[in-house]
Amino acid sequence: MIGMLDHGRMNRAAVTSLVVFLLLVAVGWYLTNLQSSKENQPAPTGSAPTGSSDLGALQIAPEGKMAGYSRDRFPHWASQGNSCDTREIVLQRQGTDVKSDKDCKAVSGTWNSPYDNVVIKDAGDVDIDHTVPLAEAWRSGADKWTDDERKAFANDLGGIQLIAVTAKSNRAKGDQDPAKWKPPVQAYWCTYAQHWISVKITYKLTADQAEHDALASMLKAC
Repeated sequence: MIGMLDHGRMNRAAVTSLVVFLLLVAVGWYLTNLQSSKENQPAPTGSAPTGSSDLGALQIAPEGKMAGYSRDRFPHWASQGNSCDTREIVLQRQGTDVKSDKDCKAVSGTWNSPYDNVVIKDAGDVDIDHTVPLAEAWRSGADKWTDDERKAFANDLGGIQLIAVTAKSNRAKGDQDPAKWKPPVQAYWCTYAQHWISVKITYKLTADQAEHDALASMLKAC
């Protein structure tokens, strides 16, 4: 009788061991195939999302020509309602303690120009710079846009394309890309490069190789 009981316990133990073994084999097979499936999946494709500052997402292409360019092809300082135009909205947003008259003109306030770290206390001394200049945009693909698309670009109030700076720094920059001009304040290079890249990706504008390399160098400050 005792022998029979021992034999039964041995059979049950053997069955249990077999079940455990088969479960382990099944789990191992599942994990192996799951990993293989992940490894064989294609890499994500598609352009960088709007607002990206991924340098690798910039399309590299030779700079275009200036033929046909005019600032009038980029209607700027468009009306934004309530007697305000784009320039006045930027002054209000980026200044401190800004007061405007009945015609929406800034009559007082303080603005900090990040390019040269200068504090401005007279709105008349403030220039509104296009991070990616209009002529640079033209050479990078905007020559193929409609005038309405160029108007939207020139009046982009999204926050990084238009920036209040000193007239001196804005005019020193002109229409130059980062290969030819950088903000005098090196502490701003990281932000400037990120904004430049983001604008170009958002608007599907190209960058030439020298511009790309200059941006890569500036990003090292991040």
